[in-house]
Amino acid sequence: MKKDGVIKLSDGTSLKLTITVVGAKEAGFSPFGGINIAVKAIGGITTLEVPEKLKEAVKDKPLIPPQLPHDGWELIDIIEQEPAIDEVEINTSKGKFLVRVVGEAVMASRNMNYKSEFNEPVYWLNWVYKISWKPIKEEESSS
Repeated sequence: MKKDGVIKLSDGTSLKLTITVVGAKEAGFSPFGGINIAVKAIGGITTLEVPEKLKEAVKDKPLIPPQLPHDGWELIDIIEQEPAIDEVEINTSKGKFLVRVVGEAVMASRNMNYKSEFNEPVYWLNWVYKISWKPIKEEESSS
């Protein structure tokens, strides 16, 4: 299962968070199913909806430079979110396992001194990965 997350901010903006598992491999023993799984995941954000008044406020601002500027950042409250999810099946010495990565936003920031290439304020999001795995029973994987 793969599902994008939606983060709603206090300024009326909605962001999309996408998480992708790029690698998952057996990496020794753990008490969780008898194996440890090393998981590599990446994520990214994009705007889904930005209020027109915010777009208007940055329309004449310069584009954000490639090097992240130090000025203009302000924290924005996260008022609601649906987490992003990605799952992959892997084969291990203990059979098949379902690896699940859930991404949840923990902090958001906005910069009104610059605009994005979409003529919107620039948003920055910090998220955490919650990683878990469980064995897949044969009847689950064949259905």
